[in-house]
Amino acid sequence: MLSRTRVHLQTLVLLILVVHLSQPVCVDVPSGTEAILGKTMKLTCISCMRREEVKAKTRVDWYYMKEDENKEYGITSHKFHIYRFEEDSSGALDGPLNGRVKWNGSHDLQDLSIIITNVTYNDSGVYECHVQREFVFDFFTPSVYITKNITLRVKEQATGDTAALYSEIMMYVLLVFLTFWLLVEMVYCYRKISKSDEQAQDTAY
Repeated sequence: MLSRTRVHLQTLVLLILVVHLSQPVCVDVPSGTEAILGKTMKLTCISCMRREEVKAKTRVDWYYMKEDENKEYGITSHKFHIYRFEEDSSGALDGPLNGRVKWNGSHDLQDLSIIITNVTYNDSGVYECHVQREFVFDFFTPSVYITKNITLRVKEQATGDTAALYSEIMMYVLLVFLTFWLLVEMVYCYRKISKSDEQAQDTAY
């Protein structure tokens, strides 16, 4: 009886392990910085959360500032508020990119990216992703504020973006490693359960 209880317990542990390791992996990768004229460009903004932080109110504000050739003289460009995401209301705002900015974030709100359609040369500049999270706990509601900057260049033809390519390769390597780790753990747990089951049968006889 004790051996059978142990087998069931190990089976439960295996299921918990599989569910835990099969959770989506959040990888904080930098955004691409080269857009192609006339194409669609994704501006990536990743803000990973831990499992205990999944209950949070998230607000995302995207800003655009055109790089001014006169900035060396202390003259700065106007910052445009181009997109706002909230639970109750979200959407593109009036500005130089009006009608060409769309939400491209994930359902779990760890990927907070946007896309720009029909890119023009005037879209070159600095984009800011402002993320405000208010976490919901039993007795208090702490908040965090994160800002990420992306300097975008628009070109007529594509060239190699080394940083983005390296980040993408590392992301896939990490996913492959975690998948292999999950497989090894499943095989190990299966063998342990099989061995315990055999011992239980031997004890019954």
